Amino acid sequence: MNRLQYESSPYLLQHAHNPVHWYAWKPEAFAQARRENKPILVSIGYSTCHWCHVMERESFENEDIAAFMNEHFINIKVDREERPDVDSIYMEACQVISGSGGWPLNCFLLPDGRPFFAGTYYPPKPAYNRPSWMQVLQNILQSYRDRHEVVVEQAERLMAIIKSSDSVFLGDQVTTQKEALLFSPVLLQNIYHQLQNRFDRENGGFGSAPKFPGSMALSYLLQYYHHTKEEEALRHVLFSLDRMIQGGIYDQLGGGFARYATDKAWLVPHFEKMLYDNALLVSLLSDAYCLLQTIEGFERETRLELYRETIEETLGFIEREMTTPEGGFYAALDADSEGVEGKFYVWQRAEVETILGEAADQFCDFYDVSADGNWEHTNILWRAHSFAEYAKAHSLPVAALKTRLQASRAQLFAVRAQRIRPGLDDKILLDWNALMCTAYAKAALALGRADYQAAAERNLAFLLKKFRQPDGSFHHTYKAGQTQYSAFLDDYANLIAAVLQVYQLNFNPQLLEEVHQLTEFVLARFQDTQSPLFFFTDANQQDIPLRRKELYDNATPSGNSTMIQNLLQAGLLLGQPDYKEKAVRMLKAMRDAVERYPSSFARWASGLTALVYPVHEIAIVGEKSSELAKELTRLYLPNKVIMSAAEANERYPLLAGRNANSVTNIYICRDYTCQMPVQSVEDARKILDID
Repeated sequence: MNRLQYESSPYLLQHAHNPVHWYAWKPEAFAQARRENKPILVSIGYSTCHWCHVMERESFENEDIAAFMNEHFINIKVDREERPDVDSIYMEACQVISGSGGWPLNCFLLPDGRPFFAGTYYPPKPAYNRPSWMQVLQNILQSYRDRHEVVVEQAERLMAIIKSSDSVFLGDQVTTQKEALLFSPVLLQNIYHQLQNRFDRENGGFGSAPKFPGSMALSYLLQYYHHTKEEEALRHVLFSLDRMIQGGIYDQLGGGFARYATDKAWLVPHFEKMLYDNALLVSLLSDAYCLLQTIEGFERETRLELYRETIEETLGFIEREMTTPEGGFYAALDADSEGVEGKFYVWQRAEVETILGEAADQFCDFYDVSADGNWEHTNILWRAHSFAEYAKAHSLPVAALKTRLQASRAQLFAVRAQRIRPGLDDKILLDWNALMCTAYAKAALALGRADYQAAAERNLAFLLKKFRQPDGSFHHTYKAGQTQYSAFLDDYANLIAAVLQVYQLNFNPQLLEEVHQLTEFVLARFQDTQSPLFFFTDANQQDIPLRRKELYDNATPSGNSTMIQNLLQAGLLLGQPDYKEKAVRMLKAMRDAVERYPSSFARWASGLTALVYPVHEIAIVGEKSSELAKELTRLYLPNKVIMSAAEANERYPLLAGRNANSVTNIYICRDYTCQMPVQSVEDARKILDID
């Protein structure tokens, strides 16, 4: 029996009608494997994974292959987005065995869950220097039966390697170096130079194809410019954002960014749209927007308009296509529609001409639409030039050009809306939702948009209500009113970050109490007693063969690196100096790895800046505190905490003892030193060294 019919994950439901007798990752599967002494196949993927769909069609829907799998294996399907803990363990096994990984991930386990072999995609017949899937199954079965002792030894070796991998990047936690030497501007300069060596100066971003946005590395560069005024750092951020926005990776009609580009020039996207990519890019764009408002040059006005438009278009896409009636956010849109990657998004020249009539020539010229096509005999819309460059070359007013192109885009968008849409992964994940909540809050501050603030507050209320369990823990995923799977470190870390960011919008002290409760929960249930870092899974979780620590900042920031910034901010806001001490110990342990491999630890690198350049502590107290706080929160100050209240509050050190009267005071402290209070944002900017 295929038990996936009882699951809620869109990916698992895609496989619910396979002739394979799939289990979900549930205890009954392992109990059955032990009773029958059968090897377990764990097949891991996600709903927008192209090659996952291919392997399903070729092998998992094949009656003969399915019959063999059902007879000789216990077969488990896993949605990696629902169970990143499971995916992490077995992806590590795959990388140890083959030197690489990816999805679909197919891992073979002993009945107790220990892996002994893993690979990725296998075709139905031998091809691409790969054996067929049936050959793999037959060889695994023969090894399990005839060389069982060897298989068990292999599993034991793999488990030992996976367990030890958590400590690969950890430095000596006991150091005699002074903290001033450990965390100095030279460290940040070395990190910058490592990133600088990977700049793609022709196309923006880092490295060659495939090209990922690199949001966290770009965010570090933005901070590095703020502290050092190194212009090349800022220019590369702005250039990279410009090129992504102009490229095919950005949906020129509907807004929103695709997962990555398959080429180095950002033209050809892998067309899936993930919630987290759009969240991270909106946050970065909002930060860049705030920074540009405080400086001169860098084509400031043009870029301010471009980034505002992109934020609004991207969040328009999120509101239109990715937001639930309850205020949550869906996970992803598939790359495929009608079984063809990108079909929903691409155009034929003749089709555009029919729709746009006389306006077609200019539109096609601007967005590179040709009869032969710019990708596989069809056209991906992208901007070969900026609006200003094109207008100048054709002696047109920029405003008139933009108005015409906007009208044409609206016509094409209306036609595209009638096409068969890509599949929607409609599960709601706590960690990804928290990232988008943060993005909405940052966009609200940058653009002064009350509707974005309302969206952030609504989403946060939804997360705190629907995902929380009676014992104070949270679940990871939600769909159709039901939650499941214990939340992971990334869930709690991103949620705390979102609460802190929304607090910067409304200064509701109840949110600080949420931060305190959530942080204490993480410390109690995720802290490793043998190192300063956090495990990925809750101490009470029992259904995996080992607990691991996730350290890399991959597609999303790691929970550990996010907790660095949470602990530093919460420590100041709540008066918990031990929080900062914990963050410092974490950064000491990872310092050398971050310096050597900043592309893999970019959020960690941003955390280091708070130790090299101490945090600004800003308290605004008085009748006009709300009004002044709104102005100050829009300033780009990456290392800051702001508190605002109508009167002093002894519960919070930054607000304690602050005189409140008809004059609203702005108190600014840094590195254990406070300035005399000032009463205007202009005077505060002078103290903060913002022109």
